[in-house]
Amino acid sequence: MPRFSRSRSTASEGHAVNGFARKLDFGKLTPAQFVQVLETLHMLGNAGAGIELSSLTTQALVDVVHRASRDQLKALADHPELRAAFLDEIFRRMSEHFRADRARHVDFVVSWRFSGGTGDDGYDRFQTVIESGACVSSTDLSRTPDTTLTLSVDDFIRMATGTSAPAAMFVTGRVKVKGEYAPAVRFSSYFDIPKPSTGN
Repeated sequence: MPRFSRSRSTASEGHAVNGFARKLDFGKLTPAQFVQVLETLHMLGNAGAGIELSSLTTQALVDVVHRASRDQLKALADHPELRAAFLDEIFRRMSEHFRADRARHVDFVVSWRFSGGTGDDGYDRFQTVIESGACVSSTDLSRTPDTTLTLSVDDFIRMATGTSAPAAMFVTGRVKVKGEYAPAVRFSSYFDIPKPSTGN
């Protein structure tokens, strides 16, 4: 997963979709309306209109999740296309925000299982490999995991964007761990996740 170049990052920051996301009053939207707005953006992207979810900066994405209600995020997770799009987008960005200096001596494989999925066993699955100072995530499940994490997509979106504290989600059982526990708990510390903008 290549990192964004500075020019692409700068271009994304000025993209119209980011201004739209900043101005949208999520508090006035029902979960269905929230999904409809994101679905429209997703459809425009698929149609080649130049307005797509991938144009959201990570900061804008964090702010969207921070301002969304639990019911809105649950509705997103229950929408097959948006669910897949957000999972792909978050995993795609992991390498961009990976801090190799914090994981200099870390080598491990995390398998992710998301309930309510389309797999044969009812889960969507991804795998993240951290080794040799690099982080790669994909749907390739060929590596033997050191840790397997099972959780809902909406909880994952909150956790991945820093809206919910990972430690609290582990303690309360919202994230189920099979295998090595310590790498799972430390996982988020290997990434720089933007904090929600003030005033959001």
